[in-house]
Amino acid sequence: MRPLTKTGSYISRRIGRAIADHKMVEDKDRILVAVSGGKDSMTMLHLLNERRKWAPISYDLIAIHVETDHGCAGCVHAKLLKKFFEDRGVKHHFEKIKVKDKNNNFSCFWCSWNRRKAFFLAAKKFKCNKVALGHHKDDIIETLLLNMFYQGEFSAMNPAQKLFKGKLTIIRPLCYVEEEYMRKFAKEEGFPPQVCRCPNSVESKRRVMKEFITKVEKDCDHVRTNLFKSMSRINKEYLQV
Repeated sequence: MRPLTKTGSYISRRIGRAIADHKMVEDKDRILVAVSGGKDSMTMLHLLNERRKWAPISYDLIAIHVETDHGCAGCVHAKLLKKFFEDRGVKHHFEKIKVKDKNNNFSCFWCSWNRRKAFFLAAKKFKCNKVALGHHKDDIIETLLLNMFYQGEFSAMNPAQKLFKGKLTIIRPLCYVEEEYMRKFAKEEGFPPQVCRCPNSVESKRRVMKEFITKVEKDCDHVRTNLFKSMSRINKEYLQV
């Protein structure tokens, strides 16, 4: 592998800070890395694998790609991802699941729930104690706004979250990295074009939040960082808690 670009080094440092702040990766961990086929998850896998070369701890990576019966726009067969994994010497697994009901109906919630279930079952099968998801800083603040606007609650995604009484931990190593850096890095590294893309992404509420943040950013340069920081800077004096 060639040396990391300036962008790759920046992302890797941010990953390192997230790992240190939230104790995401520890010695002897077995980490199941969810790879959707997009720039974010491929960047995450690539850099987690690169960090193994010099990290003071030892950990194993197993990549998993989940295919559904809900056709992805622009999806190709698994050959591209298989080559991506093999080029990096990463163990990998492909899992097929059904997300449509008996009437051929589909919902984003049901798809997400079944994907998550597939990750948990695979983690158990491969004896992994952690599952790495490719959610980045923008995903987290968009989720914060989605929950505030549509659910009436102040919640988002935790950088690290223990489940099943601590037997499994979800980690989000990209939590300190804005999406634009993954986009740039994927282009620099020549990653294959988005292998899988959700057919509902253009119409989703998340797209509305993304556009809203972009508009606000024209007036407030630091809106993304401010939203992210707000989750750990709660002033209870001025809240009904």
